[in-house]
Parts: sequence; C-alpha cells; structure tokens
Amino acid sequence: MNTPLAITMGCPVGIGPEIILKFFAREEQCRMNSSVVVLGDLGVLSRAASLLNIPVQLVSWQPGSKILPGTIPVFEISQLDVTRLIWGQPDATTALAMADYIRTAALGCLDALFAAMVTCPISKKSLQEAGVSFPGHTEMLADLTGTKRYRMMMAGTRLRVVLVTIHEPLTEVGNLLTSDELNDCIQMTVESLQHDFAIPQPQVAVAGLNPHSGEQGMFGREELDIIEPVIHKYSGAGRVSGPWPPDTVFYKASSGDFDAVIAMYHDQGLIPFKLLHFQDGVNVTLGLPIVRTSVDHGTAYDIAGKGCADAASLQAAVSMAGKIVENRTGKHARE
Repeated sequence: MNTPLAITMGCPVGIGPEIILKFFAREEQCRMNSSVVVLGDLGVLSRAASLLNIPVQLVSWQPGSKILPGTIPVFEISQLDVTRLIWGQPDATTALAMADYIRTAALGCLDALFAAMVTCPISKKSLQEAGVSFPGHTEMLADLTGTKRYRMMMAGTRLRVVLVTIHEPLTEVGNLLTSDELNDCIQMTVESLQHDFAIPQPQVAVAGLNPHSGEQGMFGREELDIIEPVIHKYSGAGRVSGPWPPDTVFYKASSGDFDAVIAMYHDQGLIPFKLLHFQDGVNVTLGLPIVRTSVDHGTAYDIAGKGCADAASLQAAVSMAGKIVENRTGKHARE
C-alpha cells in the first residue's frame, strides 16, 4: 500500500498517545510502518514515550514525504503546551485539537492523501463543551463527507454486529424501529460485507426485539408487524433470515453460521460483541465514501499515563482498515 493509512491521536490526555506508541513499538509493526502515519501532536507523543519508557523514534512528517523505516511519522496538527496538560483532564484546547485531527484525516482521505483513517478515542463531552457541535466521530465524519446514510458496525474475528438504533433510551427503541430504518440497515450491512469484507453472498441474521422474538405476538408485535415483512423482501436471495431469538442468534453467528447480526438496539448487540471482542473489537463506519475504522473503547482517563493501556484494538483497527482498502480497490472490487 503506497498511500498511507492515517491514525488520529484522539484526546491528547487520554490513552490514545500510549496505544499509538505501543502499536508502533511492536516488532511486526516496525517492518510495515511505511504505510501508517499519525495525525496528532509530536510533543504529546514525545512526552508519553519518555514517561512510559517506550523506545520509539518520532519524526515530523508531511503528506508526500518519504517515511523512514523504524520511525513513527507524525503529521503535526497541533503543538500543545505539554507542561500544562494533565493526564485524564481534558479541556477546550485538547478538544479542539482532537477535532482538528479528525477533520484533517477525513479531508485528506477525500483528497487521496490517505488511504483510510483509523481513529483513537475522543471525549464527546469535551467536544460539546468546546463548541464542536457533533456528538461523536461518526456524525462529524458524515458532515465532513456529505454522507446522509451511515451505520455503525462492530467487527471482530468471530462476530460482526450492526445496530438499527444506537444511542437511544431503551424506552424509545420500539418507537424508532421502523420498516425503513431496518431495511436501510440490512441493505448497508449486505453491501459492506460484499465490498468491504469480500463476502460475495453474505448470510445476515436479524435479531428480534422482544424475548423469544415475540413468541408469535405474545411478548410484543414488532417482529410480526415490522421485522418479518422487511426480511421477507430478502428471502429470495437467501442472504437475510430471522427474526432470530436474541438469546441464541449471537451464539450461532460466533460459531460461523452468519456473517453478521442485525441488532435492534445498542446493548442487545454490544454486550455479546464485547464479551467476545473486548480487547480487539473494531468500530467500522458504513456508508462513508472513505474508509474509517476505530478502536472499540473510550479515552480511559482513569488509566491515562499509567502505562497499562492495551493496543490490541488499535492493531486490529489498522489491520481491518488495510484489508477494507484492499477489498475495495483490489481484485474483489473488480470481480
């Protein structure tokens, strides 16, 4: 891959700097880091490397420049005063910096400066307090790329989950679950599995909303009135099935019966996913014109600067971004 992947540093006082350093410090990463660059703050990364005693070589980098083997190339988007930063205590300056990392990476992907972007965790609350009017990465990226339809997929080696509703109160899920929303979610999931994951005929399971998938209306009618009619539109293709009882479908999918599960609400999908992929799960944004993956964890302010953060999710996110780029532009995209 000649065009590099871009890793955004995330919140400067979270665990983003640490997991980036640990990611590059791995022996296997040193052999392939010519395809990965960091968008962030050289001073913050240098301080973290010194504090945590992580032996890496940080160098300033600009798009189009050569990447020296064995180094961490840093595209300096911010130059924060590290003497004023306190681990685990974000402020307006750190919030604006992490927003700039995201913006630069997204626009760089649109301009083909970067093949994909991989995001480290941010503080949504800090963004709001600093006047950045987006609840998170996904909405900001959708705005930057002019994207109207987008979905969140959680992906791992054993399980992929796509959510119909995301950050909504449980009491509102039934009202928000519509035929159009479910249909859109299924379409985007099937398309992503085909184009991003190179699965020509993906098998997608749709979970029910209610216990035992409603038990023929005994425990709720959403399955009969909404979910089943949408699934029937896809039955001829043999790719979409359900509604499956939520208490069994994730076991079947993790055993290899399905390529992805459509979950009706946040915790229905993320509890089983994180049980299997707590350390190496990846967040993939579907629907964007660019490739974006993310770590499946937050800023972890409670352990920031302590040296105990795990880089496994970042490693998985970079690997998955690279594979998606290959699938979109390589032989699978031509078939």
